[in-house]
Amino acid sequence: MSNKFWKKSFPLASLILAGGLTIASCTTGTTDTATAQGGTSIVRQVADTTSTSKGTTSQTISDTAKAAEEFLNTLSDEQKEQVLYDYDDETKSTSWSNFPVTFVERSGIKLGDLGETQRAAALKVLKALLNDEAYAKVTGIMAGDQYLKDNANASDLGNTQYNIAFFGNPSTTNDWSIQFGGHHVGINATFSNGAITFAPTHLGTQPTTYTDSNGQTQSALGDMYQTAFDFYNSLTDEQKQKLYQGEEVKNLTCAPGDSCDYPTGTGIKGSELTDEQKQLLLKVIANWTNLADSQTTQATMDQISATLDDTYVNWSGATVYDTSQGKGIYFQISGPKVYIELASQDNDAGATVSGVQTSGWGHIHTIYRDPTNDYAGSV
Repeated sequence: MSNKFWKKSFPLASLILAGGLTIASCTTGTTDTATAQGGTSIVRQVADTTSTSKGTTSQTISDTAKAAEEFLNTLSDEQKEQVLYDYDDETKSTSWSNFPVTFVERSGIKLGDLGETQRAAALKVLKALLNDEAYAKVTGIMAGDQYLKDNANASDLGNTQYNIAFFGNPSTTNDWSIQFGGHHVGINATFSNGAITFAPTHLGTQPTTYTDSNGQTQSALGDMYQTAFDFYNSLTDEQKQKLYQGEEVKNLTCAPGDSCDYPTGTGIKGSELTDEQKQLLLKVIANWTNLADSQTTQATMDQISATLDDTYVNWSGATVYDTSQGKGIYFQISGPKVYIELASQDNDAGATVSGVQTSGWGHIHTIYRDPTNDYAGSV
């Protein structure tokens, strides 16, 4: 598939609106999160920050490096030692996970161990890195974690249980990376040779949908389900037979914090899809690649679309988007430049809330990787 296909088929505005649910329910500044230390919502600490330009990779690199330096300037020498690692430190490849920080130790410093000004500065790094929709998605996941802490007696969860670390010194010219993670979040953003990669990254959520204390419906990753079923429903019966692998909802093959021998060759091949179906598949992929500025997203999607004909997709579990039935879905997208898995989790990990789905459809784990460029080849 030529790069022109991606550019013609997907103006970035349409990607931002794909699924719609995250934007509508988790908009920055309206997300209801519990109070952090100091009496201020951890998300609202930066809610009124003026958004920086999100058009170019160089602007994102510049804005993020500046925000990172400002964050470091709020820290003591001891805290800086916790945050800063060598660029090629192999810790970055093992210190991200879907588990809470009390189960798997993370690199860097925990938001809950920072003062209010320091936490606000840390979140400004995230806001400089991510576009508004991605920032809302990540803080929406964190808000869901706080919801579980408040409503499911999950004391090891909460929106301050997330760590931030830098590998290499923040710079507009030298290579460095950010790792931000906790329960259901593991972002690895690497700045190398004037480019940005988010491979590998883990995003998950629990519960997938809930009503916050203001009576608003929150669904941080609901667009992942919607775009997946938009693709599935576009297929013919014959294509679905190739795609579908059975009723069992599998778990992730490539778990966060692990290396992976990327499986491929199972399911339907990209070359067997129509142009319209390829467009819908790219919309699915964009849930993981449209995290920063439009130029960075475009560069990543150009590489993926150029090899889409050699990319395989497989699916198991439910074939109808009805969260009142079944245990959810699993799908895998495996190609030369992209590896994505989404797996509904058939357990609530002890986080039970009356009347709220916290397992199956209500508990998602996902992974995004680049088989040729995880961590920009730094480890």
